[in-house]
Amino acid sequence: MCFIDKPTDIKDNPRLMARYLDPKNDFIFKRIFGQHPELLKSFLNAILPLPDDCVIESLTYLPTEHIPELLALKYSIVDVRCCDNRGRHFIVEMQVQWTSDFIKRMLFNTAATYVRQLEKKEQYRDLSPVYGLALLDTKFDQSEEWFHHYQMTHAVDKNKTLDDVQLVLIELPKLKPTTITQKKLAILWLRFLKEIDEKTREVDPSLLNAEPIKEALHLLEVASYDEAELMAYDQRWDAVRSEKTLLSGRFAEGKAEGKAEGKTEGKAESEANIVRNMHRSGFPIEQICKIVLLSQEEVKKIIYTS
Repeated sequence: MCFIDKPTDIKDNPRLMARYLDPKNDFIFKRIFGQHPELLKSFLNAILPLPDDCVIESLTYLPTEHIPELLALKYSIVDVRCCDNRGRHFIVEMQVQWTSDFIKRMLFNTAATYVRQLEKKEQYRDLSPVYGLALLDTKFDQSEEWFHHYQMTHAVDKNKTLDDVQLVLIELPKLKPTTITQKKLAILWLRFLKEIDEKTREVDPSLLNAEPIKEALHLLEVASYDEAELMAYDQRWDAVRSEKTLLSGRFAEGKAEGKAEGKTEGKAESEANIVRNMHRSGFPIEQICKIVLLSQEEVKKIIYTS
């Protein structure tokens, strides 16, 4: 791992001098939106395809027992129950990372969130709608669209919809602010996620002029984090790299099926390296098992015989 050095001092113009972390890292994303409800409320009001007369006025972070069991490789970042100005409640599940079967995982978890409400509800009419919101740092499909909104629609009359379960996927790499007519604050929030990372040395003034985004930028400054937090930040990126390596290895294995046995041995060694690296990075054995799809006995054998 390569830790980011913390700056000794920031005296002059913070726009030019501050050093930032990447908000797409799930540890940092949760630090900003999971601990600062006013920023999350601003973000959701700007991003979600809410009805024109709907504004989120309050939100409550859901405790762990109210969140559906997560599948391996699925990073759920912030799960909240929102209340709008008309007293309607709905749940938003947010995630940042992408996996090969992303849509199915996202639909499963969003639907599971909807279903599990009945544990504390007596009537179906009391169920709240659920929005699944995903911010993707990779291209989802080959179209030019960057904002994907899914809901159940009547097969003939497209004006008839069922709105209780909706998915919103945003592809940050495709975002082109100069050609978009959506709400200004929505674009600024998405530019914040797309443009700011460890290489940022100067922030566009338009981002700093939006008060909620200015506050979020302050929360991204490296100087705001201690050594343990920076280590956790790096470990998150290590997990993402390990996941991508594993998925790439499984894809290559499928293409090479039936070829020389040496290929299989090479793949196994690559998988073993992933196990060792994740263990050195502090991942629990149970989590490693879920990611590499091996038993605890197999994982322990790799760890303790290396």
